[in-house]
Amino acid sequence: MADLQDIDAWLTEHLPSLLDKHSVPGAAWAVLQGDRIADGASGVLNTATGVTATADSLFQIGSITKLWTSTLVMQLVDEGRIGLDRPVRTYLPEFRVADKTAAEAITVRQLLNHTAGFEGDIFTDTGVGDDCLEKFVRLLRDVPQLFPPGERFSYNNAGYCVLGRLVEVLRGQPYDTCLREHLVRPLGLTHVATGPYEAIMFRAAMGHVEAGPDAGVVPAPVWAMARSNAPAGSMLAMRPRDLVTFARMHLEDGRSADGTAVLAPGTAARMHAREVDLPDLGLMGTSWGLGFERFDTPAGQIIGHDGSTIGQHAFLRIVPQAGVAVALLTNGGDVVSLYREVAGHVLGALTDVTLPALPVPPANPPRIDAARYLGTYSARVFDLTVSQDEDGRIWLEQVPKGEFVELGGQVERTELVAYREDMLIPVQADRGMHMPHAFLGDDGTGHALYLHLGRAVRRAGR
Repeated sequence: MADLQDIDAWLTEHLPSLLDKHSVPGAAWAVLQGDRIADGASGVLNTATGVTATADSLFQIGSITKLWTSTLVMQLVDEGRIGLDRPVRTYLPEFRVADKTAAEAITVRQLLNHTAGFEGDIFTDTGVGDDCLEKFVRLLRDVPQLFPPGERFSYNNAGYCVLGRLVEVLRGQPYDTCLREHLVRPLGLTHVATGPYEAIMFRAAMGHVEAGPDAGVVPAPVWAMARSNAPAGSMLAMRPRDLVTFARMHLEDGRSADGTAVLAPGTAARMHAREVDLPDLGLMGTSWGLGFERFDTPAGQIIGHDGSTIGQHAFLRIVPQAGVAVALLTNGGDVVSLYREVAGHVLGALTDVTLPALPVPPANPPRIDAARYLGTYSARVFDLTVSQDEDGRIWLEQVPKGEFVELGGQVERTELVAYREDMLIPVQADRGMHMPHAFLGDDGTGHALYLHLGRAVRRAGR
């Protein structure tokens, strides 16, 4: 089995050509093995300026921030100030969604494991002030409930914003300050920015987005998303070394490198443990813990999280039984294919666990009657319409709405084919992935009630 020195040499040699192969402007990486860390970088941070990426460059980590938010919440659980199975309104009386009964019942645990059940892709910008989260939570009172709390998994960004506000209220400090005082400083991290005003003091990456079909990538029009979504992952940035240092704390039963108790004994393991199973989507893990994505493989468990902002994409994978973690931070291009090659090599060389295979469409998919799936499924940020033409081909049209239009979303039409029972899959890959589409439930007329893409999108009018 290889050691960390071998990994360092392999990545140093191969990463430049991998970036070119996958049209990624720049990337930085770090690998943890036991108490040792190796890191590096290649490419450029911004194609407009040509500034090169270094190991000390900051990239946004996107939704990996949810692991930091869940850790802040679990610190309060350790202190006896939060009960996981108490209603959120015990601590945050102003929390409301459109369904009053659901709002009264939703627990802290259900926010952490994405089973709260209300629509979660809410990206309303409530300003840059320290009151942005308070304002955001008050705007949720009209958000629809998709299913009863605890019934199923549905990835929920807004739920993590509620958790961030919960931390603010119980700590009496803004979320950013809580991050610094209760995680960044105890972990001894030196290259972390909680927003653009701090990121500018470092060598920071710019996200890149596609200029058009086959036109390559260009610098994104903005650096960060709204501050009101910070606890869900809108702007936290760091170097990969800092991210795997956070992972090391989780591997060391909540202790930092100098022995500081960041979490109580046993709490990290509780966060990593299975809480809820996912539909067999193949791209978002097999189950979820208290914040952590879980891949339950025959050879062992992989935990972690992914993150995406505007043109920046981050990956964290941890193999607890081997004491190994790998972080890859990128700024555009075919990042999934790059991640597969980098993380696949690292885990294959340092552990007995391999990355699960990505789902792919069958070579000869059968023609099926898609009547159960046809119709429109509607969310706040898009409508998804499934249709079947006279030749039996199945199509999905995605029409962006609201904030997705503002972020440059375009109407997309994709062909789907039969994949597994009550599942379809795109014929063409999107950014190196074929995302399975699961159709769940019954609307009372024999049609699926939900189209599940990691998020449960409810049939329009039901």
